[in-house]
Amino acid sequence: QVQLVESGGGSVQAGGSLRLSCAASGRTFSTYAMDWFRQAPGKEREFVAAINWSAGNTYYASSVKGRFTISRDNAKNTVYLQMNSLKPEDTAVYYCAAVLAYRSVSSYISPAAMDYWGKGTLVTVSS
Repeated sequence: QVQLVESGGGSVQAGGSLRLSCAASGRTFSTYAMDWFRQAPGKEREFVAAINWSAGNTYYASSVKGRFTISRDNAKNTVYLQMNSLKPEDTAVYYCAAVLAYRSVSSYISPAAMDYWGKGTLVTVSS
């Protein structure tokens, strides 16, 4: 069992930066691949970024590649999402999710594939 709690959301102007954190409980955190998803009002939840258990493999949605960076610290049971050059279209509730991954993290981009979810943190980007 893994419990996830996101933090770091807030309001920022376009072009600004935020760093989201996701703290995980459970001694097996280091065995899970971790993803970030987001959901804007009236839209479906969409994949943002993924990182494998060792942090040696990452994967990004094309809409955020080059602007967002996913990382993890297994000693702190935490995964991060550094978001730079934010745009108004990045406004959404951001969720972290965990999955016991047996394939490349690029295979885990569907919400249905994830095993555990946090409750989300709101990011608002104004123009």
